[in-house]
Amino acid sequence: MPQTRPTHHGRALQNPPGNTGPTLHTSRWPKALLAPLTLALSACGGGSAVLVTETANPAAACADLVTKAQLSGTTLATSYVAADTRRPGGATSGSFLPGHCVVTGSINPRVGVDGKNYAIGFQLSLPDQWNGRFLFIGGGGNDGILRDTSLSSSISGGTASPLGQGFAVVSTDAGHSGTSASFGADPQARIDHAYNSYDKTAVASKSLISTRYGRKPDRSYFSGCSGGGRQGMMFSQRFPDYFDGITAGAPAMRVSSGATVAAMWNTIQFNAIAPQDASGKRILSQAFSNGDLKLVANAVNATCDAADGVVDGLAQNFQACKAFDPAVLQCSGSKTDSCLSSAQVGALKNVFAGPRNSAGKALYTGQPWDAGMAASGWRSWTLGNSTTATPDARYITLMVDALTNEFFTPPDVAFDPLKFNFDTDPTRMEAYSAIYDTYRDDKLAAFQQRGGKMLFIHGMSDPIFSAFDTIDYYERLAANNGGMAATQNFARTFLVPGMNHCSGGPATDNFDSIQTMVDWVEKGIAPQSITAKALASSADFPNRTRPLCPYPQFAKYKGTGSVEDASGFVCTAP
Repeated sequence: MPQTRPTHHGRALQNPPGNTGPTLHTSRWPKALLAPLTLALSACGGGSAVLVTETANPAAACADLVTKAQLSGTTLATSYVAADTRRPGGATSGSFLPGHCVVTGSINPRVGVDGKNYAIGFQLSLPDQWNGRFLFIGGGGNDGILRDTSLSSSISGGTASPLGQGFAVVSTDAGHSGTSASFGADPQARIDHAYNSYDKTAVASKSLISTRYGRKPDRSYFSGCSGGGRQGMMFSQRFPDYFDGITAGAPAMRVSSGATVAAMWNTIQFNAIAPQDASGKRILSQAFSNGDLKLVANAVNATCDAADGVVDGLAQNFQACKAFDPAVLQCSGSKTDSCLSSAQVGALKNVFAGPRNSAGKALYTGQPWDAGMAASGWRSWTLGNSTTATPDARYITLMVDALTNEFFTPPDVAFDPLKFNFDTDPTRMEAYSAIYDTYRDDKLAAFQQRGGKMLFIHGMSDPIFSAFDTIDYYERLAANNGGMAATQNFARTFLVPGMNHCSGGPATDNFDSIQTMVDWVEKGIAPQSITAKALASSADFPNRTRPLCPYPQFAKYKGTGSVEDASGFVCTAP
């Protein structure tokens, strides 16, 4: 009997025995060309035969999509990019992109209640030679921009351009233009940003793919980080039959009612100890110097770096880092460069323990102790670099914008974040949290039932979405699905020591999560580890490689071999 495989909607397509990948349509090709064509396609990447669209004029086929698509309530524009004329992101060096059609669309254009123009914008790139795969790359922040679909997903920097590999790739602006959260004044724009824009973009993209290639995708994937990670989780919960594999990096799963509360808590703690300017205003960035943060990072490593078998600047066994207490750095006298003031120690304890209300109830998880807190990415979120009393920390410039315009119902644009009330203000976010946050569904029953695969990836020094929150979610998921071993059949979590938010920090933060997911979905190869690398330009560990291990395992040194090479480490249980 022929083997069958699910499509993106769960229907079965027949393949010859032993063939689980996309098929090659050859009916219109001269037989003399088939053999060399097949050989050529086998070298195009992705590990499966590539579907070639036999179009004499791909530029004309691109233009024809505007009239052939017939998408209701949608305006389209197309442009054709000839092969070998553009590199990913417009780079000046590196590999050129293949010929492809760029479709820019606007779904349901309208005027909002605030008098502004709205639409769900998307950008879809369709390669002339398609590998049968569809990739939705996630957004982030307050969205409002279209991400360049010639680039990789927003998790790490280790993936070559999926478009260059033959994927059809789409991104969306999440239903509004501009990076401000002022769209929160319009109720429909709130719904679009929460989930509706992703649904509409995915459906429109698959329809356009069918129009262009004469068939639907064989496999569909989602990959995103931060807000993009939340979007991936939203697909797994509200639209579980849309994607075969979803990769959620640093997922903003509890952003409106959790991480934003923590951002306000952290800002208040740090601001309270910051030095004042001549007028008595606090200079947030100066609550800790870079030297102070490095002092803490070194002390963290002194506590737990050796727990993975080697002292190498990377604490792989994060469980051992829980023993760190910043009180060991408190000055016995006046503040010096080699110690912290009592106020600094107190602020760190409060921040890393997480926000609480006046009754002591935890409102969000704390943060892991990790050496990545001395990196620039950690500072940019928490403290910023402003030399004046006008802060530039992203807690203020991004999170307060989202809080006052979108997360509060109704919006409260005049709100002072330094006066956040941890007893009453979280309740003002509950209404929006119900449709926006994704931490509540900790079963993923429908997604699991249709065979979906899920990867969670999180940096241990993420200063905005705590890795502890992802761990908490994953442990709840395991508890509801028969334990860790059973859950790893469809969902795995990988933690990245030293990494800040989505990338950066003293970390091996470059890895190919897309190919990892493709191998899992299409070949049944569940990731036992993911090889990660620090770039040659890394200031900390140039060219170092490490295995990222599926939680709860961590990378332990074998005792022999180079400490700079992943082969010297093995994934082991704590």
